[in-house]
Amino acid sequence: MGNSCDWCESGHVIITKQSVYWELPEGTRAIEITDTPSIYCNDCHMIYQNDEMVKNIEDQLFLINRKQLKDVISYKDLMQMERILKRNYFDF
Repeated sequence: MGNSCDWCESGHVIITKQSVYWELPEGTRAIEITDTPSIYCNDCHMIYQNDEMVKNIEDQLFLINRKQLKDVISYKDLMQMERILKRNYFDF
């Protein structure tokens, strides 16, 4: 994760774990992902996930059987779910 805030460029950032809300790829519903690694800026107070984290979550949601997902899941449990595809073939 970055050493400075993507929003205000402050160096006063810490890594934290937060709940995030994510829309599923097919757009049918959103889920809560708890304990998601996040960046918190002590200056502008933004809480966000960097581009790599966003891609990891989106890829995992694309590659698993989403019918097995409950409305709330931890980041760790989400990332450990069995993939039905080996990779995201639509990521060019």
